[in-house]
Amino acid sequence: MAQLDTRQKLAILADAAKYDASCASSGTKKRDSSGGKGIGSTEGMGICHAYAPDGRCISLLKILLTNSCIFDCHYCINRKSSNVRRARFTAREVVDLTLAFYKRNYIEGLFLSSGIIGSSNYTMEQIVEVARSLREDHDFRGYIHLKTIPDADPELIHKAGLYADRVSINVELPTEKGLKRLAPEKDGARIEGAMTGMKAAIADGKDAKARYKSAPSFAPAGQSTQMIVGADDADDGAIIRKASRLYGRFNLRRVYYSAFSPIPDASAVLPLQRPPLMREHRLYQSDWLMRFYGFQPGEVMAATDAAGMLPLDIDPKLAWALKFREHFPVDVNRAPREMLLRVPGLGVKAVDRIVASRRWRRLTLDDVGRLTISVAKIRPFIVAEGWRPTALIDRADLAQRVKPKKEQLELFAA
Repeated sequence: MAQLDTRQKLAILADAAKYDASCASSGTKKRDSSGGKGIGSTEGMGICHAYAPDGRCISLLKILLTNSCIFDCHYCINRKSSNVRRARFTAREVVDLTLAFYKRNYIEGLFLSSGIIGSSNYTMEQIVEVARSLREDHDFRGYIHLKTIPDADPELIHKAGLYADRVSINVELPTEKGLKRLAPEKDGARIEGAMTGMKAAIADGKDAKARYKSAPSFAPAGQSTQMIVGADDADDGAIIRKASRLYGRFNLRRVYYSAFSPIPDASAVLPLQRPPLMREHRLYQSDWLMRFYGFQPGEVMAATDAAGMLPLDIDPKLAWALKFREHFPVDVNRAPREMLLRVPGLGVKAVDRIVASRRWRRLTLDDVGRLTISVAKIRPFIVAEGWRPTALIDRADLAQRVKPKKEQLELFAA
């Protein structure tokens, strides 16, 4: 086979990395090279961002070390039996690419994952070597996110945390049954064992940093994980339950959801069609309800239908409100912040504005409208000065009245 040059490798391995959604860079330690030392930063002006066709903001060099793999996970396009063109970077090539892209203002950091080559330990060694070289040989101060391998030696995974801002270990699928069926070479207990070790190491690192100023930072942006949605028969209720458990047990920064996408030469055990992308979006919204709006997992699951699925035509908070109308309407001038956060159409910022503003005057419906994007969705669920929805909350057609209207978009609209 002809030798691939760096540009060809980049085309293959950047495309292969697009299926991993967990590449956000929030929550990292602030570092910069404004003092004349080092290269790169995790903040500030001069960082260019690109946008993928699906709208996601990408500001990292997001690649695989290699798309070759000794595993044969049914849902993975890079599985051992897949008929795809293979490529592999050396650790030095990834380092050089990262530095070259950063100096051109293309990126603010690196997201590095890999297929398994040789063994889990050998692959993890190569990943760690990239981060080590960037930090120690080139004093790189930008963002680094490393995807770690659960089967690798714990010492190697620990080294990854010393060099990376964030580490992630994918749980892959929501249920142990689905994992055994679609990724028989992976073990849920080993994955969670590695996440437990990382949680303890992050806690130890924070404790050491609090005691000793010279202590090295350890994964300051924490750890995250990803679940594939729609590759197995797990319903949304099972995914929400799993996400809640992961947040509680491992103090994760984020759980990412990735809608399964049919792949070439797919295994016969996989579904023929991808799930609706809106399903992925609704799961992210349910995740937000648990993390920022005070909803318990059971309450979010109560918004699902008889099949355990979140509705696709309305968001989970509206679905919950329509099921539990006895909690509404809510008085915007008296209700506690926790109850205002449950009003469909009110976000965290709008609620904080309402709480701050009502200290000085009683708010009318027009006042609320000025503090949020649109008051139409909110009206049936609130009481304000001069406004009471009377029987509006009990209407049988309330769902149709507050449901977002479908619009045909025009490609060349003015």
